[in-house]
Amino acid sequence: MVNIVIFDFDGVISDSEPLHFIATNKVLEQFGIQLDKDQYFADFLGFTDAALFQSVAKTFETNFNNKPIENLIEEKGIYFEEIIRKADHLIEGIPQFIKMLKNGGVKIGIYSGASRDDIELMLENSGFDTYFDTIVCADDVEKGKPDPEGYLKALELINKKYNSQIPASQCIVIEDSQWGIIAAKKAGMRIIGITNSYPANELEEADLIIDSVSDLKISDLNRLCE
Repeated sequence: MVNIVIFDFDGVISDSEPLHFIATNKVLEQFGIQLDKDQYFADFLGFTDAALFQSVAKTFETNFNNKPIENLIEEKGIYFEEIIRKADHLIEGIPQFIKMLKNGGVKIGIYSGASRDDIELMLENSGFDTYFDTIVCADDVEKGKPDPEGYLKALELINKKYNSQIPASQCIVIEDSQWGIIAAKKAGMRIIGITNSYPANELEEADLIIDSVSDLKISDLNRLCE
């Protein structure tokens, strides 16, 4: 029986990666650097902001005119907030799916490599800021995906909140990337891979692969945890 569902955020709840792409390029413009969309999605999808700018520095052999990466992250956050306030970013079917889980008594959380500020801003703008039992973000972990630390931390926090001892085997993770799937598998959780960002053949280690959450019912999730 499923007791907990933990969502990745970008590419699962929110179609925000294209918005991150735009905000990142706005920051890089001052250094004469622009990423093309294919390059961004192939090389930088799912990176924390710090890891992305570090990787860009290495790829383009730049020190960003000695500007600290922390400053670049802050600039990107300002651009991103401007963009997100004008964008409809929730992925189709997600609002109904989240409400179905809550009405069914399933506890829900988020683990994402995005920053807490970005996640909370997007949830607040979409009216879902009170739905989640916990949010674990890039600021809360020492090791990102594919390390299982973040998913295990989300499970620990939900168990602590409800004074429960739900095992990882009764927890389902919904992911859109290979790195996230590996992290969830290492954590001992069941995994649904969703083809929002990558084709099915790149998500083959998931227990179930879907194109949309719209067709999922709680009974489907329960069967996955049997």
